[in-house]
Amino acid sequence: MKIISLQLANFRQFYGKTPIINFSYGKKNTTVIHGNNGAGKTAILNAFTWVFYEKFTGAFSEPQSLVNKKAIQEVEEGASVECFVEVIFEHDYKTYQLKRKCFGSRNKQNQIQITTPQLFMMITGDDGRWQHPLQQPKDIIEKILPQSLHGYFFFDGEHIDHLFRSQERQKIAEDTKELIGVKVLERAINHLKNAKKHFHEELESLGDIQIKSLLKEREKQCNLKEKLKNDFELLKERLAKLQAEKDNISQQMLEVSGIENLQRLKQKLLQREKELRITLVDTQQSIKKEISSKSYLVFLSKTFTEFEEIVNQMREKGELPIGIKKEFIEQLLKQNRCLCGNQLIPDSFSYQEVEKLLQKTGSSELEEILIRLESSVSNLLELRENFWNNINEYQDIINNCRLDLNQIENELDNLNEQLRKYPDKNIQQMQKQLDNIENHIRQVILNQGEINLQLDNLEEELSKLEKQIIKQEIKAEKENLIKRRIEATQKAIDCILEVKKRLENQFRLTLEKRLQEIFASISFTPYQPLLNENYELNLVENTLGIPLPVAASTGENQILSLSFIGAIIDMVRKWSKESRLVNLNSSNFPIVMDSPFGSLDEVYRRQVAKIIPKLANQLIVLVTKTQWRNEVETEMNSYINKQYVLTYVSSKDDCQEDVIILNNQEYPLVKRSENQFEYTEIVEVI
Repeated sequence: MKIISLQLANFRQFYGKTPIINFSYGKKNTTVIHGNNGAGKTAILNAFTWVFYEKFTGAFSEPQSLVNKKAIQEVEEGASVECFVEVIFEHDYKTYQLKRKCFGSRNKQNQIQITTPQLFMMITGDDGRWQHPLQQPKDIIEKILPQSLHGYFFFDGEHIDHLFRSQERQKIAEDTKELIGVKVLERAINHLKNAKKHFHEELESLGDIQIKSLLKEREKQCNLKEKLKNDFELLKERLAKLQAEKDNISQQMLEVSGIENLQRLKQKLLQREKELRITLVDTQQSIKKEISSKSYLVFLSKTFTEFEEIVNQMREKGELPIGIKKEFIEQLLKQNRCLCGNQLIPDSFSYQEVEKLLQKTGSSELEEILIRLESSVSNLLELRENFWNNINEYQDIINNCRLDLNQIENELDNLNEQLRKYPDKNIQQMQKQLDNIENHIRQVILNQGEINLQLDNLEEELSKLEKQIIKQEIKAEKENLIKRRIEATQKAIDCILEVKKRLENQFRLTLEKRLQEIFASISFTPYQPLLNENYELNLVENTLGIPLPVAASTGENQILSLSFIGAIIDMVRKWSKESRLVNLNSSNFPIVMDSPFGSLDEVYRRQVAKIIPKLANQLIVLVTKTQWRNEVETEMNSYINKQYVLTYVSSKDDCQEDVIILNNQEYPLVKRSENQFEYTEIVEVI
């Protein structure tokens, strides 16, 4: 998983639509967001947890007050203000656009009312087109990074020491079980137990359908479907107009002196991108066609081996190739005459000797069949080899196309950035118009996707209704079938319990070892973290040869927490590759941490700053100016690619303005507001 960008709209301190925050990844994997206390660092952290899981951290005050107050006060009573968080991220060669939004309004009593948040997702694959997913967004997120583990990837550094308070230790055990797959096994056991319990109840619960109620519901769904189709057509017209505006501006820029070469290169790259995406789609269709028509060859290996063994056995016994044919001996006996010309009299010694040859001869028909079968097997083996060669060739094409697409996207980003910073203001303005149109196009496509998702859900519901309407009475399962199912269920439970026991022990010891390595690299104390059989974490000192519990300070608990999180993430990366039980399908993970340095002293700050960029594939750090001291900046500087400043606009007349110096340039941290409202602006560090 790789987070590409974040955008907020009227979310907490952030008034209106914020600039898009683009995040670092790769070798320079760190993005730093600077801001004073109260400027919105915790709001950004919670923007991530809200959009992904609709959850908030413990330090997030008044979570019910999401919509920006300034935005609500500026609209009329009863009018709605949209509040949303939009995250774009990549996973498994796909780009995901995740958006959670709600609406706020003022009633007559001047109270703010918030609607129930809605979640939307769009995915773009190899063809570059945005479309809604086949699964529910929540299910997709759960597979990429489960909600139960999100606290280890999105956390408040000043409060992570609470992980090891007595009341929280049980939660660590449960989360860790989720991580290694034990929770999957426990859920499997519970499902099996419930299956045993409900086998007989299932027979009693099967019954007839209330036809009238179903017909009424179907009519309601059909009316809603027609309305959504009309809305989709309106969006389609809007999209066509936006595309025409985009093409018009692109043509104008192509005719502008000074940038014609850049525009031609851009058009060439866009055309090449289009061709590559077509190639990707065509190649994937070719793979599907190849698999649908020839994949059966892969499963014939055992049959080919058995056939070859049978033929070899016949050859070893001398049955192949066949010498004297059975048909020839039968003809001699029928004519009562030997090959030498003598008469063969039935029951005579000579007749019996010739008759014995029948046991030693073979059929010419059998030999011909074997010859044809050997030829067919040879052809099938050749087809199987061609099948694998074709699949490998198609995979190579797909990989090359993806590499080329990645390079083209980087070149297009560079070209657009050159046009945004071009000395000619008119060119800058035209590129800005193009960017705005692209954002509008993306929004329209997202809205189309939302409608399509609703239409697909309606189609699914209508399909279910139709099936229920025509469904016949289900016959009860036979008693002996239920008994066999119960017996099989109990055997499965016993096997899973044994797997669970072995898995827990293996993982706990590996996790403890990695935890101790990370803690030792940060802490200068002789203390050692230990994990007991319940996955409860304790800090001990062993100077006298006997492990004794340590009353850890707040700083030591913060280091212990960071070490534990680092060990967890290392194990996630390793086990998600090696274990099919882990409920994660990625080995790359981001970390978003708010104030990770807490109340640490200078030595620990330096050690933490040195280690945290190595904990994950992508790091997003939110810090205050006082936390961003020399030792922290020095240790993290080589990992930083993007920086942003949260400028708090204060409504106080006597507010103390503040600035931060980054890259030898001043950026405001606090400044006075021109009205009675307070809000926060996001400024990118250049």
